[in-house]
Amino acid sequence: MNPRTDPRSPGSGLPDPAPHNPIALVIDDEPAIRSALRRCLTRDGWRVEEATDGRAALDKLIPATGPAPNYDLIICDLRMPGCTGAELHERLKAERPALLRRLIVATGDTVSDDAADFVRRTACPVLQKPFELSELRSLVRRVVEAA
Repeated sequence: MNPRTDPRSPGSGLPDPAPHNPIALVIDDEPAIRSALRRCLTRDGWRVEEATDGRAALDKLIPATGPAPNYDLIICDLRMPGCTGAELHERLKAERPALLRRLIVATGDTVSDDAADFVRRTACPVLQKPFELSELRSLVRRVVEAA
Protein backbone atom coordinates (compact mmCIF):
# COMPACT_ATOMS: atom_id res chain seq x y z
CA MET A 1 0.00 0.00 0.00
CA ASN A 2 1.39 3.39 -0.96
CA PRO A 3 1.52 5.77 2.07
CA ARG A 4 1.02 8.75 -0.23
CA THR A 5 -2.37 7.43 -1.32
CA ASP A 6 -3.35 5.60 1.86
CA PRO A 7 -6.22 7.50 3.51
CA ARG A 8 -4.76 6.73 6.94
CA SER A 9 -1.75 8.93 6.24
CA PRO A 10 -2.81 11.48 3.63
CA GLY A 11 0.17 12.88 1.78
CA SER A 12 2.57 12.18 4.61
CA GLY A 13 5.02 10.01 2.74
CA LEU A 14 5.76 8.28 6.06
CA PRO A 15 5.33 4.57 6.58
CA ASP A 16 1.96 3.66 8.06
CA PRO A 17 2.08 4.05 11.83
CA ALA A 18 2.69 0.78 13.60
CA PRO A 19 -0.40 -0.85 15.12
CA HIS A 20 0.83 -0.01 18.62
CA ASN A 21 0.35 3.72 17.95
CA PRO A 22 3.97 4.95 17.69
CA ILE A 23 5.23 7.50 20.15
CA ALA A 24 7.83 10.20 19.67
CA LEU A 25 9.69 12.34 22.20
CA VAL A 26 10.52 15.86 21.04
CA ILE A 27 13.21 17.64 23.07
CA ASP A 28 13.86 21.31 22.36
CA ASP A 29 14.13 24.45 24.48
CA GLU A 30 12.41 26.51 21.76
CA PRO A 31 8.60 26.28 22.09
CA ALA A 32 8.04 27.12 18.40
CA ILE A 33 10.28 24.24 17.26
CA ARG A 34 8.60 21.78 19.65
CA SER A 35 5.19 22.93 18.44
CA ALA A 36 6.10 22.57 14.75
CA LEU A 37 7.52 19.09 15.29
CA ARG A 38 4.52 18.04 17.38
CA ARG A 39 2.01 19.29 14.78
CA CYS A 40 3.75 17.54 11.90
CA LEU A 41 4.23 14.25 13.71
CA THR A 42 0.70 14.25 15.11
CA ARG A 43 -0.75 14.79 11.62
CA ASP A 44 1.25 11.78 10.50
CA GLY A 45 -0.22 9.48 13.16
CA TRP A 46 2.29 9.81 15.99
CA ARG A 47 1.59 10.35 19.67
CA VAL A 48 4.03 13.02 20.80
CA GLU A 49 5.51 13.77 24.20
CA GLU A 50 7.64 16.85 24.76
CA ALA A 51 10.55 17.85 26.97
CA THR A 52 11.85 21.41 27.30
CA ASP A 53 15.45 20.39 27.91
CA GLY A 54 17.81 17.44 28.25
CA ARG A 55 17.25 17.00 31.98
CA ALA A 56 13.47 16.76 31.58
CA ALA A 57 14.01 14.30 28.72
CA LEU A 58 16.32 12.12 30.80
CA ASP A 59 13.64 11.97 33.51
CA LYS A 60 11.37 10.43 30.86
CA LEU A 61 13.98 8.26 29.16
CA ILE A 62 15.72 6.98 32.29
CA PRO A 63 13.17 7.30 35.11
CA ALA A 64 14.33 6.91 38.71
CA THR A 65 11.41 4.56 39.39
CA GLY A 66 9.13 2.50 37.25
CA PRO A 67 9.60 1.19 33.75
CA ALA A 68 11.22 3.29 31.07
CA PRO A 69 8.98 4.01 28.08
CA ASN A 70 9.97 2.71 24.67
CA TYR A 71 9.91 5.62 22.26
CA ASP A 72 9.78 4.81 18.56
CA LEU A 73 11.43 8.13 17.72
CA ILE A 74 13.38 10.80 19.61
CA ILE A 75 14.13 14.21 18.12
CA CYS A 76 16.55 16.19 20.28
CA ASP A 77 18.00 19.67 19.95
CA LEU A 78 21.79 19.63 20.15
CA ARG A 79 22.24 22.97 21.93
CA MET A 80 20.14 23.48 25.04
CA PRO A 81 20.88 25.05 28.41
CA GLY A 82 21.64 22.60 31.19
CA CYS A 83 21.88 19.17 29.60
CA THR A 84 22.78 19.33 25.90
CA GLY A 85 21.82 16.88 23.20
CA ALA A 86 25.39 15.55 23.23
CA GLU A 87 25.16 14.89 26.98
CA LEU A 88 21.80 13.20 26.53
CA HIS A 89 23.33 11.05 23.80
CA GLU A 90 26.12 9.95 26.14
CA ARG A 91 23.67 8.99 28.91
CA LEU A 92 21.59 6.98 26.46
CA LYS A 93 24.73 5.32 25.13
CA ALA A 94 25.60 4.21 28.66
CA GLU A 95 22.13 3.32 29.96
CA ARG A 96 19.74 2.73 27.02
CA PRO A 97 21.89 2.22 23.90
CA ALA A 98 19.05 0.65 21.88
CA LEU A 99 17.34 4.07 21.77
CA LEU A 100 20.28 5.62 19.89
CA ARG A 101 19.12 4.10 16.61
CA ARG A 102 15.84 6.02 17.06
CA LEU A 103 17.51 9.38 17.77
CA ILE A 104 17.56 12.36 15.42
CA VAL A 105 19.57 15.41 16.44
CA ALA A 106 18.14 18.79 15.46
CA THR A 107 20.50 21.74 15.21
CA GLY A 108 21.10 25.03 13.48
CA ASP A 109 24.84 24.61 13.99
CA THR A 110 26.79 21.88 12.27
CA VAL A 111 29.82 24.03 11.53
CA SER A 112 31.16 24.74 15.03
CA ASP A 113 33.92 22.40 16.11
CA ASP A 114 31.82 20.87 18.92
CA ALA A 115 28.77 20.22 16.77
CA ALA A 116 30.76 18.93 13.79
CA ASP A 117 32.77 16.63 16.06
CA PHE A 118 29.59 15.25 17.65
CA VAL A 119 27.96 14.55 14.28
CA ARG A 120 31.14 12.95 12.92
CA ARG A 121 31.77 10.86 16.06
CA THR A 122 28.23 9.57 16.53
CA ALA A 123 26.96 9.39 12.93
CA CYS A 124 23.61 10.52 14.34
CA PRO A 125 21.06 11.59 11.74
CA VAL A 126 20.82 15.39 11.74
CA LEU A 127 17.78 17.58 11.12
CA GLN A 128 19.25 20.92 10.07
CA LYS A 129 17.32 23.95 11.40
CA PRO A 130 15.50 25.62 9.83
CA PHE A 131 13.98 22.59 8.17
CA GLU A 132 11.30 21.83 5.61
CA LEU A 133 8.57 19.38 6.58
CA SER A 134 9.59 17.18 3.66
CA GLU A 135 13.11 16.94 5.14
CA LEU A 136 11.69 16.01 8.54
CA ARG A 137 9.43 13.35 7.05
CA SER A 138 12.23 11.87 4.97
CA LEU A 139 14.57 11.66 7.94
CA VAL A 140 11.86 10.21 10.21
CA ARG A 141 11.09 7.57 7.57
CA ARG A 142 14.75 6.64 7.29
CA VAL A 143 15.22 6.34 11.07
CA VAL A 144 11.99 4.37 11.63
CA GLU A 145 12.79 1.95 8.82
CA ALA A 146 16.33 1.39 10.14
CA ALA A 147 15.25 0.90 13.77
